[in-house]
Amino acid sequence: MNPKVNIVVVVDVIGALSDGTLLNGNLCMIDDGEQSTGQGTPELCTVVRPGQVVTWSALAVDLQTPVEIKGITFLGADAEDGDADAEATDAGAGAGAGADGRNGQSGQNGRGGRNGHGPERHNPELEVWSGVVPQLAPGVAHQYRLEVQMYEGEHSTLHIASPALMCQ
Repeated sequence: MNPKVNIVVVVDVIGALSDGTLLNGNLCMIDDGEQSTGQGTPELCTVVRPGQVVTWSALAVDLQTPVEIKGITFLGADAEDGDADAEATDAGAGAGAGADGRNGQSGQNGRGGRNGHGPERHNPELEVWSGVVPQLAPGVAHQYRLEVQMYEGEHSTLHIASPALMCQ
């Protein structure tokens, strides 16, 4: 298994802004993992191992409207599948801390999470987020809330809570 897994978030910006959702074919997620499931869908489940680096980046289908990852927050064990409004909990932080500047999990600029875990934006020009996978229960999908920012405005930030990381 590679020491790094790359996850690419591809957003149909015009479709997402028009529909007000990242669903309905407006978002696809792919990774270069060896055993991941849900490739090309918002339900991507990336298979990882402790100590592996996971890197997220966003691409816009509409090249005129920028898209960036605004936040990644791991959801608690009590969050329901697809519950986009669930808050990160300490149980969820075991899967990595959020990087959205809320709940004291990281700074406003998206750098670093608690105890060095969780996504970290380390190159704002490339809009890359990365984090090191902590020790996780094998075979358990750890869902996260992915927030993307498209251009500016009141309805320009959308999120989903269906992707996950899972240790072998």
